[in-house]
Amino acid sequence: MEHQTWVREPTTSVYRLDVFREPHEGDTWICRRDPAIRMPYAEIIRRTPDGIPYLTPEIALLFKAKGDRAKDQIDYERMEPLLTDTERGWLLTTVAAVHPGHPWLTG
Repeated sequence: MEHQTWVREPTTSVYRLDVFREPHEGDTWICRRDPAIRMPYAEIIRRTPDGIPYLTPEIALLFKAKGDRAKDQIDYERMEPLLTDTERGWLLTTVAAVHPGHPWLTG
């Protein structure tokens, strides 16, 4: 896969790291599933008080919307009430564009 890199120990062949790479143009992230969905990295990467970077929840949920897994549904149910109206709107708009008919769109 062009967007995923697996790292494994050469002696044991045990996989230790799975890295996903997303397309970008300069400082702008481009959604692999719909190139019309774009956002500056400065807006999608947040930091904890200790400076640890993390991805905004609405984009993490967009990635999780691809599958129909119980753990992703649980994550959505836990995070959805914590999203701002703007974040929730962005998530639902992008899920509708990338995954029409997704269960999260019916509320």
